[in-house]
Amino acid sequence: MVPAFDGSRNRRTRALLHWKDTVTASTRVDLADQTLDELETLVESLGHRRFHARQIVQWVWKRGVTDPFAMSDLPQTLRESLGTQAVVATPVLLREWQSDDGTRKFMLGLADGRQIESVYIPDTPAQTFCISTQVGCAMGCAFCLTGKMGLVRHLSAGEIAGQVRVLAGATGLREAPFNIVLMGMGEPLHNYDATMRALRLLAAPQGFGMTARRVTLSTVGLVPMLDRLAAEPFMPNLAISLHATTEAQRAAIVPPTKKYSLADILDACRRFPVGRRNRITFEYVMLDGVNDSPEDARRLARLMDGIRGKVNLIPLNEAAGIPFDRPSDARVSTFAGILADRGVVVSVRKSRGRDIRAACGQLIVEGHERRSPAQRLSEAMPS
Repeated sequence: MVPAFDGSRNRRTRALLHWKDTVTASTRVDLADQTLDELETLVESLGHRRFHARQIVQWVWKRGVTDPFAMSDLPQTLRESLGTQAVVATPVLLREWQSDDGTRKFMLGLADGRQIESVYIPDTPAQTFCISTQVGCAMGCAFCLTGKMGLVRHLSAGEIAGQVRVLAGATGLREAPFNIVLMGMGEPLHNYDATMRALRLLAAPQGFGMTARRVTLSTVGLVPMLDRLAAEPFMPNLAISLHATTEAQRAAIVPPTKKYSLADILDACRRFPVGRRNRITFEYVMLDGVNDSPEDARRLARLMDGIRGKVNLIPLNEAAGIPFDRPSDARVSTFAGILADRGVVVSVRKSRGRDIRAACGQLIVEGHERRSPAQRLSEAMPS
């Protein structure tokens, strides 16, 4: 893939040569996986003026057009070149479910036959798309169905951002404002480079023009990646999946994160740049008799000391295969009251889409098997 164009004449020449080599090798470029700079380089390599790249972005992102021959304001010769040398790879909508509360869940097919799930949550109070960053997830949270899949593979930037294109088209929101939460299948920071590239694609002003304040990234707290995220020019809202108030609790609930202690994660949050009007959200799935006691609430309040944050309590969304129960409303209310009394900003999430298994922790695609790196390499090799 061509490196981002930086304005240097030498860099520009190398980029053009790269595209020519790519075309010679008969590799079809995915227009939906290219930044504006890369598209400008591609257009120029095909003998056309760079401004046509902006038109391509608008066709793909604002209008949902996937056929280069249908991009009617491009020169005919450019459309012909793109038609033979490029594609607009797009996840395929395979199935849709609608909840009684208006939530819609989509099963999307990928080019290699894998599937993922994405969710549209209306009136929250904005329109919100919940998208995935991996097929499955390696984090193995004990209360999450996605974790039971294991990690099948990472999504590409085009596949991550492509979910937004599909959902915007299916919901009629291409021209309307909406929010994005990276809270679907997968751990976004485990697929860091593709996730951040996808956000840059979504932020292109000729396309959806997503602003950072409309995007929320949820993570279990991979500390080195949190520090990388803190230096990004595009800074999404941050949500930390905490779920525990002691190291023993967290090791049992989120096993792979034992490498990073609660203290490490919270210190990273204290270092994280938070805008004057923003807060880090700490997500806390409440499991009956596990992490929902008054003492847990008091410990959680102490953990929040010195952090500009808020706590979002999520009573467990029960599902077959999850070995925990949902706490009573009274127990949740008591827990929230203890936090509030200690000055913690707290809310209780109203679960949406539970009847179609679209709520937090309920996304899963049956039939996927975890593959070793050797197996994935073998599948990728030509026969």
